[in-house]
Amino acid sequence: MRLKTLLGDYPVSQALKDGRVRSPALEFDFADVKVPHTAFKRVVRDLEFDVAEISIVTFLMAKAYGKPLRLLPAVMFGRFQHPYLVSTSGIKPKQLEGKRVAIRSTSVTTVTWLRGILADDYGVDLRRVNWVTFEDAHVAEYRDPPGTERAAAGKTPLGMLLEGEVDAAVLADPVPKDERLQSVIPDPATAAADWHRRKGAIQVNHLVAVKDSVDVGVAEEIFSLLSRSKELMKEKSNPDTCPFGIEANRRNLEVAIDHVYRQDLIAKRYAVEELF
Repeated sequence: MRLKTLLGDYPVSQALKDGRVRSPALEFDFADVKVPHTAFKRVVRDLEFDVAEISIVTFLMAKAYGKPLRLLPAVMFGRFQHPYLVSTSGIKPKQLEGKRVAIRSTSVTTVTWLRGILADDYGVDLRRVNWVTFEDAHVAEYRDPPGTERAAAGKTPLGMLLEGEVDAAVLADPVPKDERLQSVIPDPATAAADWHRRKGAIQVNHLVAVKDSVDVGVAEEIFSLLSRSKELMKEKSNPDTCPFGIEANRRNLEVAIDHVYRQDLIAKRYAVEELF
């Protein structure tokens, strides 16, 4: 069986992509996409892929709008998002109220995690922040809420921040090494460690989904192949930022679902079992 597949280059996926892990029954037709999130609209709008890397927020929103996808409990990467909200002025989290913050899109997973951190840990009223976006959500049916504005064509979050057109911005990894840039969240590494201790979770970003038309047995084989690929990773992280399995991800997904639900990106607080 030949499966059209979207999967990025990560330590956890490398052995599957380079052929060290194979299946006699399945062949993966990997899309030539260097940055997977640029193809997420193709995943949820066009249903182009049988197997696809997908961000957790995009998946939950796709499910809410009835897209025929189901999740595999295989995290391609997770990270703590605290360092990616930056400013040039030394502004602190609570001071973001009434200010302009540049974000790629309302539904970006990093942005969703950061909004939850700002609200829960720093008391920020998210409704009082003026969000400046640059693109639509991956799920076509979703519309940005009041309190957002679209940046002019040709603008970028970093460019607007450095020009003083916004007060803060969520930037992609890696954040540029520029002495003008400062983390909005004080001591982000310590704050991330504290968040991890209190929540008992990691901030998952991308997992893997399959179309509903993919047989359960085939989905199980895909998960098995990904698990074998993970076993061949040379470097392990502590905590594990690529956990595999429903129980290993239960708390991670519960916290993610809670954030997405409370930010009105989905109308139902799903149970973890409903995703698979």
